[in-house]
Amino acid sequence: MVVCLLVAILALTSSVVSAYDPSPLQDFCVAAKEKDGVFVNGKFCKDPKLVKPEDFFLHVEPGNTDNPNNAQLTPVSVDQLPGLNTLGISLARIDFAPKGINPPHTHPRASEILIVLEGTLYVGFVTSNQDGNRLFTKVLNKGDVFVFPIGLIHFQLNVGYGNAVAIAALGSQNAGTITIANALFKANPPISPEVLTKAFQVDQKLIDDLQKKSWYDMN
Repeated sequence: MVVCLLVAILALTSSVVSAYDPSPLQDFCVAAKEKDGVFVNGKFCKDPKLVKPEDFFLHVEPGNTDNPNNAQLTPVSVDQLPGLNTLGISLARIDFAPKGINPPHTHPRASEILIVLEGTLYVGFVTSNQDGNRLFTKVLNKGDVFVFPIGLIHFQLNVGYGNAVAIAALGSQNAGTITIANALFKANPPISPEVLTKAFQVDQKLIDDLQKKSWYDMN
């Protein structure tokens, strides 16, 4: 009985530990494009003797909001900043024109904390089915901070009269993004209209129209 209990506790502990990016076992592991390094958590590591300050540096310009969402997200993940590899963090700058939106999406591998640098944003997230799909929303102004729990659908909308800027910090070097509309209506290959019409309880013409639309991908 004691052995079984210990095994159960170890299994539970292992599952919790592996739910997020693992802690690094060295000072850094700068992601390398070449294949002659050590493979760690999705990236090869650059030889530490060849690492430079530039591997930990990136300049981020304001995003171009001239698109259907009137907003642009500029990611700073391990793909843009190699020095983030194995560190378990990343961020994104989000620029909003008036009425701009970062549409409903999820991050499967990270929680997110967002701070507004300029403007006014209406933000929110929806809880899981088990919690009754409750909607938590808040209007944020300059200096306000809001947290989006891992895996939950969330969004940001510029409700001010001018531009808005926010910084989102993520608890993963590669949080991943699933934009809900893109995933459902622009899947490759397409999801069967029979599935979508039944799921949304609408006629096929509406589903056909949605699948033909050009959904802008923020990420």
